[in-house]
Amino acid sequence: MKPIISAFEYASESAGPRPPVLLDVRWQLGGPHGRPDYEAGHIPGAVFVDLDAELAGPPGSGGRHPLPDPEEFAAVMRRAGVSRHTPVVVYDGGQGWAAARAWWLLRWTGHPDVRVLDGGLAAWDGELSTESPTPAEGDFRPEPGALPLLDAEGAAALARSGLLLDARAAERYRGDVEPIDRVGGHIPGAVSAPTSENTSGDGRFLPAEALAARFKELGTDGAPEVGVYCGSGVSGAHEVLALAVAGIPAALYAGSWSEWSADESRPVATGPDPQ
Repeated sequence: MKPIISAFEYASESAGPRPPVLLDVRWQLGGPHGRPDYEAGHIPGAVFVDLDAELAGPPGSGGRHPLPDPEEFAAVMRRAGVSRHTPVVVYDGGQGWAAARAWWLLRWTGHPDVRVLDGGLAAWDGELSTESPTPAEGDFRPEPGALPLLDAEGAAALARSGLLLDARAAERYRGDVEPIDRVGGHIPGAVSAPTSENTSGDGRFLPAEALAARFKELGTDGAPEVGVYCGSGVSGAHEVLALAVAGIPAALYAGSWSEWSADESRPVATGPDPQ
């Protein structure tokens, strides 16, 4: 199953006999809360999910967006109407990062049928609703481990033995600027692969063939394993999704740079080269 779905395909499925559960995960890093935008207008039937409060644990030693407790996450999903055998579609405001985070968490905890609305809300040309639905409780139960997950030690090892991609902007990878975390730079051995280069100007993913060619150029061919990290595990999930579109499995280092850089004993590389 493709991990993304077009607005046209979603409209068709939502009118069919097995409509997907629809989740609205609008969120901006450092920006206003997404709930007011949701209340002002959302795709009919969508349930709002709060990334900071429901798709992440409390910030701390595990980074700015550590993984939530799987049982607590599953309870949120059940309240949103998610069941084990019901398809799920997730969208956000268009950047795709937040939707990809929800997609990754659901897939990691074992849900078999989750897709991201390609292009987000901006791709939807149907009517919007201001009604907040109250879906029937779902039956989803988490089984963590369905997607590969890296910790700091695993990310460091993968940078040496396989291919570790850094999904942040190139200037943060180089260490030219660091607006959020303690220090700039990257994990030694990681390759710069900004998430922004996986999509077109309208936020839709590039075709699978173009993504496969991009990742091949970055070194996926011949790499025994591929991993991704970012600032705090949000845009990195978007890169894992892009890799999935290209048919390339990849692990996520969820703690990412916010966890790595918080420990002064961990090495930091700067400049345009991996080492």
